[in-house]
Amino acid sequence: MVNPSSARLSHEELTELCGSFDIVGDIAIIRVPRGSRKNAKAIAEAVMSVHRNVKTVLAQASPVEGGFRLRNLRHIAGENRSTTIHKEFSCSFSVDVKACYFSPRLSHERMRIANLVSPGETLVNTFAGVGCFSILIAKNMNNVKVYSIDVNPAAFEFMSRNVMLNRVYGKVIPILGDARQIIERRLMGLADRVLMPLPDKAFEYLPCAVSALKPSGGWIHIYAFEHATKAENPAEKVKQKTESVLGLLSVDFAVPFVRVVRSTGPNWWQLVADVKIS
Repeated sequence: MVNPSSARLSHEELTELCGSFDIVGDIAIIRVPRGSRKNAKAIAEAVMSVHRNVKTVLAQASPVEGGFRLRNLRHIAGENRSTTIHKEFSCSFSVDVKACYFSPRLSHERMRIANLVSPGETLVNTFAGVGCFSILIAKNMNNVKVYSIDVNPAAFEFMSRNVMLNRVYGKVIPILGDARQIIERRLMGLADRVLMPLPDKAFEYLPCAVSALKPSGGWIHIYAFEHATKAENPAEKVKQKTESVLGLLSVDFAVPFVRVVRSTGPNWWQLVADVKIS
């Protein structure tokens, strides 16, 4: 058994002790297994000793839940705060990890989407959070406009800050409210591409996303959670669900690409489906 008070732990040994952990800016968020909770402070100090940039360690005390996708976080070590600035590729994101949803594990997926966007596109990001997808796209591509929507007032506040911080004012338009209502009132028929990075509501909001596309069609990127045993293909299950919903909407579509983004638990996966609406 690895001694959690040791300052010579590898990242893999820390992951074994913590279950897993994320680093957002200079804040580490650890998941302490039930049997290791009495050693939480020692584990936190070990994280800080290995990752010298970490100034604060918080322990996740609940799963991500609710309409704002939040989790309870408990201060364990270091500075007692929950705000930080996270750097990703050429962007900086100001975030309060207690008040806003943020996952550094989606970094490469955000860049994958940014690399798909063409100059001159108009996009709608239906569940934008602090603006990571939207801002990375705006920084990566000239002459785009991203309507960036979130229902969480705290996320909207940080998104607005991040627009200024990354100098994409006018390219990213922060909007506070429910994506369905915003699209129905303001954004129908405007978009070349719609992002739906909220797995819990993606299929529910899919008809609304279709209505946001231009009459000539466009792309929708749907994120979903899926359970799959070793005998099942999670990508095929998500593709079938997507086709089932779209089949009710009287639109021409294709689902040329589905991929696993990450594992979220035993036999559970987060996936993305890229959908072309003709």
